[in-house]
Amino acid sequence: MNTIGRQVKTTKPLFQKCVEFTRPQEVKAMGYYPYFRAIASAPAHTVMIEGHEEIMIGSNNYLGLTTDPRVKEACIKAVEKYGSGCTGSRYLNGTLDIHVKLEEELADFLNQEAALIFSTGFQTNLGTISCLVDKRDVIITDRSDHASIVDGTRLSYGKTYKFGHNDMTDLSRLMRQIESNSNSGGRLVIVDGVFSMEGDIARLPEIVEIADQYGAGVMVDDAHAVGVLGPGGRGTAEHFGLEDRVDVIMGTFSKSFASLGGYIAASEEIINYVKHISRELIFSASMPPAAVAGVRAALQIIRSEPERRENLWANTRKMHKGFKELGFDIGVTETPVVPIYIGDDIDCFKFWKALTAAGIFANPIIPPAVPPGEALIRTSYTATHTDAELDRVLEVFGKVGRELGVI
Repeated sequence: MNTIGRQVKTTKPLFQKCVEFTRPQEVKAMGYYPYFRAIASAPAHTVMIEGHEEIMIGSNNYLGLTTDPRVKEACIKAVEKYGSGCTGSRYLNGTLDIHVKLEEELADFLNQEAALIFSTGFQTNLGTISCLVDKRDVIITDRSDHASIVDGTRLSYGKTYKFGHNDMTDLSRLMRQIESNSNSGGRLVIVDGVFSMEGDIARLPEIVEIADQYGAGVMVDDAHAVGVLGPGGRGTAEHFGLEDRVDVIMGTFSKSFASLGGYIAASEEIINYVKHISRELIFSASMPPAAVAGVRAALQIIRSEPERRENLWANTRKMHKGFKELGFDIGVTETPVVPIYIGDDIDCFKFWKALTAAGIFANPIIPPAVPPGEALIRTSYTATHTDAELDRVLEVFGKVGRELGVI
């Protein structure tokens, strides 16, 4: 390493913030650093880390499809036929016939007129929100919405208002306030279908009623809901019987679909507009063939094997009941996302370290991902966890919880 060159770079004013950012090193010195752990196996219900097997309760592999032989075979065949990448954007040379087929299949599955796929879920929210909302318009978001929604609102030119988490009284208040301001543009209410930290579900029936009252559009981020909620696994709108009253359904392929990418489903007019205006779509390379083929295979399994979703919910009910009986605070979760509230950041890291030592992979979540004083262990469950694995998780949590005074 050229030490002199490095010193010159890091002493420049712009990079001083980087030099002063030492929090990760401090946590490492305490022996509690929990991030960027290298997994040396497929991301299944158990994983190998540094030669040791751990029960994975920290992934979003809700239906357990990342290791399904049919999904893997589809990816392999796609690489053999189409190669490793598309070398361009959808707008120009990066559209394959399988991109188009996947969009048609998604639209049919979600009971929408059309669909459009992006290269990542984060990019999907950035590209859709910033494209649909201009300087005349207003965005109304839940305070617990995902970071990609937050950044999408920042990229748009519209004014953003936030209402209290799942607080319909506050949403109504904001809508009245916006109405009284006589804003001449449009309005878009954006919510997560399933909130990724709390695990609760958006109060969509009330949201669409309030939105309709004020002529606002509704966009639902169903990243954690598709494959999980609804009789057919179609997500939050299907769960509430509101598929014809949500204007834009957004989702990702990195969870139930066991791949990478994202999508929106909406009217033909909305999809056509986003397809030709969204900078994030037009100037990004398209989804690689293997990822597309994997999603298509996963979608067919989701449609044909409802027993996977049944297993997921059986495991979810077991863990809700088990944690509550042990005395843990799991908040208001209604889904396979089960937060274990700890409170203090360092206490949360201690809890995580004890879990890791016992062979349990979970995720410690601290501010700013959650409010100060509300650090938690985020756990999530899959259709492929066995009863024995879940019993072991509850046993370890009970032991650690008692030792650290959490329960």
